[in-house]
Amino acid sequence: MNKKSGSGSRRNFIGKVTKAAVMAGLVPNSVSALVSKNEIEMKRAAPFSPNDQIQIALIGAGGMGNADLSTALTVPGVKLIAACDLYDGRLADIKKKYGNDIVTTKDYGEILSRKDIDAVIVATPDHWHKDITVAALNNGKSVYCEKPMVHDITEGPAVVDAHSKNKSILQIGSQGMSSLGNEKAKELFEAGAIGKLNYAEGFWARNTPGGAWQYDMPADASDKTVDWKRFLKNYPDRPFDPKRFFRWRCFRDYGTGVSGDLFVHLFSSLHYIVSSQGPNKIMATGGLRYWKDGRDVPDILLGMFDYPQTEKHPDFNLSLRVNFVDGTADSTYLRLVGNEGSLIVEWDKVTLTKNFSYPPVDYANVLKGQQYAPDYDRKKMNPPEVTVFKAEDGYKGAHFDHFYNWARAIRGGKPVVEDALFGYRAAAPALLCNDSYFQEKPIKWDPVKLKLLS
Repeated sequence: MNKKSGSGSRRNFIGKVTKAAVMAGLVPNSVSALVSKNEIEMKRAAPFSPNDQIQIALIGAGGMGNADLSTALTVPGVKLIAACDLYDGRLADIKKKYGNDIVTTKDYGEILSRKDIDAVIVATPDHWHKDITVAALNNGKSVYCEKPMVHDITEGPAVVDAHSKNKSILQIGSQGMSSLGNEKAKELFEAGAIGKLNYAEGFWARNTPGGAWQYDMPADASDKTVDWKRFLKNYPDRPFDPKRFFRWRCFRDYGTGVSGDLFVHLFSSLHYIVSSQGPNKIMATGGLRYWKDGRDVPDILLGMFDYPQTEKHPDFNLSLRVNFVDGTADSTYLRLVGNEGSLIVEWDKVTLTKNFSYPPVDYANVLKGQQYAPDYDRKKMNPPEVTVFKAEDGYKGAHFDHFYNWARAIRGGKPVVEDALFGYRAAAPALLCNDSYFQEKPIKWDPVKLKLLS
């Protein structure tokens, strides 16, 4: 989005393509016989000229950062200008993959000061999310920030305030939020498909070493190839430790454990589907059961959450659990249970199970009717108890949808699906789950006013 004469003409162009979709057929018009049209517009857009790009920079070029970048660049009209990382090897890899003309630096301030960059992807370790996101918004950049939005519960207001006072777009990166699965589940829930919500549960299991954050540590990593002091930020000084730098999720100083890595996805989807602002009571337990490799966050975590009644949903309970060395198979699901059925929500599939044994109301008359059944108990032709909604073949997936939505919002289209306030309300119970575990006590939270309760 940058011309040598300034960015105004590019921004005018962006406003003109508000309703233009990136490419016909990128997202299917339907998913199975019963799935409604995806609301993302998919009309063919006019070709982009070289100066009509959304020009982006990547801040944090690790595994997730590279995955985000690769996906973002599949959205037509998005161009990479620069990248920032604290390890020389990653910056070299960026140039090797995307060209020597890509600007690389270890100082994110250099990225934010560039006038030819319109938006940034923040995919750093969690402890840098708040500072970089706030600085980017204050510098007029649109931001895609990986989840969780913040590293500590006290950091949320700064991001919300910076987003509120700036006109730039901010989307938090729980990519399932933009999925066909979430959209269908929300539609079914609001239509009363499972009756009154009583309970929800989520499970995330990993059975691979990489799934337990055992990321590669390059042989050339040292305090000469890594800006170790900058990485540490304001956390305790210590000698260079490649495990802390490359496997930062294993440590509380820089990461947010399994809750901030995985529970936050489940919170995001649940809050979107049932239009919730979050729980008011958080309790957690767990422990280090297998990965006793120096990490200081649990590899088994179980959380229980009380959700109060609102205008959008009844009061209900949620349970979440993570197992980081699952001996059976990888498994992830979010299940919503009502008095008439349940929904299992995946990003490309939703399974609706209905209970037709009893009608949802008037149980007394049902039981009375069974006691005095007629001589001829003629059977009914019931609908199927289980209905599976699946995305059509060729669906580009939640990750693409999330970046498509971000790019569309930057161009002046529909708002993002996960802004700062939503991101804070999804991050808060995940962070408080950790606090409950380490403090060994329940924590009370006001999800509306966004403050801790005594």
